[in-house]
Amino acid sequence: MTKILLIRHATNDTVGVRLSGRRAGVHLNEEGRRQALKLAGQLEGMKIHAIYSSPLERAVETAEPISKILGLETIICEDFLEINFGEWTFKTFKELDELSQFKQFNSFRSFTRVPGGESMPEAQMRMIAGIEKLCSRHPDETVAIVSHADMIKSAVAYYTGTHLDLFHRVEISPASVSIIEIGYGTAAIRLVNYTGELVI
Repeated sequence: MTKILLIRHATNDTVGVRLSGRRAGVHLNEEGRRQALKLAGQLEGMKIHAIYSSPLERAVETAEPISKILGLETIICEDFLEINFGEWTFKTFKELDELSQFKQFNSFRSFTRVPGGESMPEAQMRMIAGIEKLCSRHPDETVAIVSHADMIKSAVAYYTGTHLDLFHRVEISPASVSIIEIGYGTAAIRLVNYTGELVI
């Protein structure tokens, strides 16, 4: 079994305000930097063999303290990049909530495509393909992946057999850890959205 730690990036000034998407230049704020350092300290005692990250700044800045404390290199991987939110990128949620297609996207994720961007099934399959590659590369090892809320939700949904239209039932908070163990033809969810002290 390969143990996958799915880590959402720590907080920044756009969380809950704007849909950052793949917008460059979104960095952790002071609270986010504290969260990342705290998380690194919690993971220090774990035997993590590799750390992969979405290329976006907020993810890399969350991964770096973990890499540093464990003496590892952060490996950038496009598979774990945020959903391509196309025309919705960096709009405020107040603006988006007025759009009927955004409402449909949130209630019918399995079908609705983002204007100029990805569909949720495409993003999910990209995430799962990336995870499966790491399982082949790291058999019987522990791997950390720093990614984004909806991408992590999509992975949890996939391995629990939850329909994408229901995946909002899963909460993934900034700097949270979810753990999935994956083996040949099987998977086990060990932890979801944990933000407290890690005792693993």
